Amino acid sequence: MARTLAVIGDRWTLLILRECFLRVRRFDDFQERLGIGRPILTDRLRKLVDNFVLTKVAYQQNPTRYEYRLTPKGLDLYPVVLSIVHWGDVHLSGRKGRPVVHEHVACGHVFDPVTTCSACAEALDPRDVLVLPGPGLRDARRLPRERGAAAKSPVSQS
Repeated sequence: MARTLAVIGDRWTLLILRECFLRVRRFDDFQERLGIGRPILTDRLRKLVDNFVLTKVAYQQNPTRYEYRLTPKGLDLYPVVLSIVHWGDVHLSGRKGRPVVHEHVACGHVFDPVTTCSACAEALDPRDVLVLPGPGLRDARRLPRERGAAAKSPVSQS
């Protein structure tokens, strides 16, 4: 989680990503829609490009101007951004309800994002998930040592 937050973990970066998923691509459009200062926008866009979340594509010569497009790595952030938007809609919307809804083009229905198991397609509840050491974990002491201990405390509720 810390590595991910180092790339996308500040307010402006998440708002830039939201705009990317709304098909905003040009610097001036980001600046206008977000009300963000040029130096901050420049810094955040550079960070996203340096981390291969966005790519710069020239759309004009003399002077050269670029637009920012999501890479496959950036597109993989869609469930993250959608989940954050949904959480805000559920817990922070006013009496009138959600400011926007999402419609699945294929079926035409408005939907809520749901996290499902990639193996059985069942919806996931954090109380039903065990966190186990994976091959890339350097320090196994960070997770419960006994499977029984892990089973009693699936996902930390902190």
